[in-house]
Amino acid sequence: MSTDPVTATVAAYDTDAARYGQANPEMPDGVRADIEEFVAMLPPGARVLEIGTGSGRDAALMEQLGLRVRRTDITPGFVDLLRARGLEAELLDPLVDDLSDPAGPYDGVWANASLLHVLRDDLARVLTRLADVTRAHGVLRFSVKQGDGEGWSTHGAITRPRHFTYWQPEPLEEVVRGSGWTRVTTRSEIAGKRDERWIEVRAVRA
Repeated sequence: MSTDPVTATVAAYDTDAARYGQANPEMPDGVRADIEEFVAMLPPGARVLEIGTGSGRDAALMEQLGLRVRRTDITPGFVDLLRARGLEAELLDPLVDDLSDPAGPYDGVWANASLLHVLRDDLARVLTRLADVTRAHGVLRFSVKQGDGEGWSTHGAITRPRHFTYWQPEPLEEVVRGSGWTRVTTRSEIAGKRDERWIEVRAVRA
């Protein structure tokens, strides 16, 4: 495809933002467990930067469990939907936009199934920028699809092609460690409606 992969992917989500939210209303047990574990690693009332809020499902549970979440997404359609529901949400590209907060560094960063759209050569820059706005010993959690290379896919509620960057655990861990994070752990598991293999990453700000 000739279009810039990130631009095309954002456009795909933007076209079907409402449909995507309606198609994924339920919290999978695995994601719920990940959020509960993430919350347990943070102090009460911790401030979290969420990259790729989407329909807002994860942020809602994190707030129910006592966290303060800054909802951000690169897709205008998702931001508009959240604002229409009376929620604060910001249009933000983690590769180029200002990630900082006037209140100071975040206690944690949550990016569930969003950084898998970041181009391979850009992931280290994104992770470094996230580290720069996270306090020492703050927690990072994100997930990507496991595999080799990259590709385009259309499935589920999104009707236009989206670009994915696939990773294997060891090279992914190297990128995370080289981007200002330590105590990096990865867990590979099969999840989702299509039984795809995912890599769950957890790390601590160095």
